[in-house]
Amino acid sequence: MMLPSLDEHTLRGAVTPADAVGVVRKAFRADGEGRTAVPSVINLTVPGTRGEFHIKTAWVAGVPLIAVKVASGFYDNPALGLPTGSGLMALFDAATGMPLGLLFDNGFLTDLRTGAAGAVAADCLARREIETVGVIGSGVQARFQVACLREVRRFRRLVAWSIDGPGLESYCREMHDAYGLETVAEAGPEAVCRQADVLVTATPSTTPLVRAEWLHPGLHITAVGSDTPGKQELEAACLGRADLVVVDRLSQCARFGELSHALAAGIMRETDVWAELGEVVAGLRPGRTGEAQITICDLTGVGFQDTAIAAFAWARGGVP
Repeated sequence: MMLPSLDEHTLRGAVTPADAVGVVRKAFRADGEGRTAVPSVINLTVPGTRGEFHIKTAWVAGVPLIAVKVASGFYDNPALGLPTGSGLMALFDAATGMPLGLLFDNGFLTDLRTGAAGAVAADCLARREIETVGVIGSGVQARFQVACLREVRRFRRLVAWSIDGPGLESYCREMHDAYGLETVAEAGPEAVCRQADVLVTATPSTTPLVRAEWLHPGLHITAVGSDTPGKQELEAACLGRADLVVVDRLSQCARFGELSHALAAGIMRETDVWAELGEVVAGLRPGRTGEAQITICDLTGVGFQDTAIAAFAWARGGVP
């Protein structure tokens, strides 16, 4: 049986950041309203390498298919001339369970829906008027976060830091050329944090990069890097200092998100989490209510995002 498929080139032409933000927002609303079924994530760290696999899936009410997504992250790949991340999605009919096709996206849809989730989080939790976005990291996700954030907020300035100096310079040039932003490559993460109205952390770090003492009134942080056990970008005390801590999925974030470190340190309990992002999107819990609040959204990536973006891409890609 030969299944129809869509390749990365086709998918890149079929789904825009604006599309992704709309699709992911609807998926979070469905989750907040209890219209999803999401199993636990399978995380596999490959012994002897700096490599990992994630397997995610979910059912979303009203979506005609279910995606099973396999994504990889191998962080030594650039030295081999290969991208850090890759993956594919297998699609099944949600009514019959029969296989429908494959999306050979090489991780594109995962990157795009993660950027879209960051935009949805910022739309709920960041101040309406912002000027400076800070980014820690200079990889693929640093690019998608900015591309999608532009769909929900206007800003003119980008400050960034990365452990990869040449990569940081290239990233800043690219963001200036693509979006006309004033860009500054900073010497360290503290300078980025102190200047940012919205701070995005998008690295595979296993040691904290952001300290609680750097947080300032009005700051919103979207943390996307801690998607497997052992990763950490924020000092655990950051979550204790925040006025609102929102998570994409409490069960996941308690296991391997930024929240897991705050729980282990005794700084927070699960009941201290303000809301899941879906509850905020659905209007069941408010987001930011004051200009001076410090807000953090811990994003680990949830399977309903993958099913939602895959269904949209499958329809948009022109497969019968």
